[in-house]
Parts: sequence; C-alpha cells; structure tokens
Amino acid sequence: MFIAQRLKKENICEYLLYMWQIEDLIRAFQLNIDLIDENIIAPYPISETEKRTMYEWYESLIDMMRKENVQEKGHLQLNKNVIIDLNDFHELLLQSGADSEYNHLFYSILPHLVQLRKKAEVNINDIELCFNFLYGIMMLNLKKEKISDETAAAQKDISKFMALLAKDYKLYQEGELDLYK
Repeated sequence: MFIAQRLKKENICEYLLYMWQIEDLIRAFQLNIDLIDENIIAPYPISETEKRTMYEWYESLIDMMRKENVQEKGHLQLNKNVIIDLNDFHELLLQSGADSEYNHLFYSILPHLVQLRKKAEVNINDIELCFNFLYGIMMLNLKKEKISDETAAAQKDISKFMALLAKDYKLYQEGELDLYK
C-alpha cells in the first residue's frame, strides 16, 4: 500500500505494474485476508497503526475483486482507469508534438507492437499492449525463464518508451508540461 502510494506519485507506469502484481498476489492467497495478514502484513516492519491501514487496504482490494468478478483473472476497474487515462494522455501527447522524443520513441516501437498484436490476437490500445508485454516479461523473470534476444530488444525499447510516458505524465500532472501551446 505504501509502495503503491509512492509509485502513483512518482511513476504511474511502475504503479500500474505493481498493482497488477498485487492483484496476482491476492489471487495467490485465494483472496484470504487472514493469509495475507499472516504472510505479508504481519512481518512488514511498520507500526501497528500502519499495519491496520495496510490490512484495510488489502481487505478493500479483495472486496473490489469480488464485486468486479476478477477473482481469477482480469484487472480492477481502478487499474483499468489508469490505462484509460494513460492512453488518453498518450494520444494527446502524440497529437500535441510537445515532446518530439516521445513521438520518435513511439514510432520506433510500432514494429514491436505490430508483432505483439499479431501474437496476442487481442484488440487493445497500444498502451495496454505495452503493459501486458512488460508484465509478461516480469512474470517470466520471476520464474527465471529465458527470453529470446528479440524479446529482450523489444523489452528494452518498450521500457524506454514507457519510462518517458511516465515522466511526461508526471510533468503534465504537475503542470510542468503544456500540451496546448
């Protein structure tokens, strides 16, 4: 929870990937708050008040997962909203031309996105496709599975693009990037 709060302010892309991990973590503990408390919250080196806050946060996420029927797969609406916001920002940023490096990086990753879209056979926006790809790579790394050189190159390029998206998004949120000049 505390990590999520910090990441949401500092790097929206890392925040979303973290929240997807939290969703999977909750699923791994079968949406059981007692198991999460015992294995995650209790050992965490924070005060009892902070542990209670963390407990309530996990409890609310579990409740949302049940209400939104994403106990086995899928993402919470609050996380989907982040993708919607980022995609809207992405389109606005591209159209504005306010960051030529951003446009350049986006067009340089398009061949990767075309390949990913063919493999995934899903109709999602480019930003969500990038997140799905990066999250998949994270999961493979956790399992210590090898990825091809081609996939590693795509990961490097897409990661660089997403880092710039996060940077520009933060600047825009803070009023330091004007897209309407």
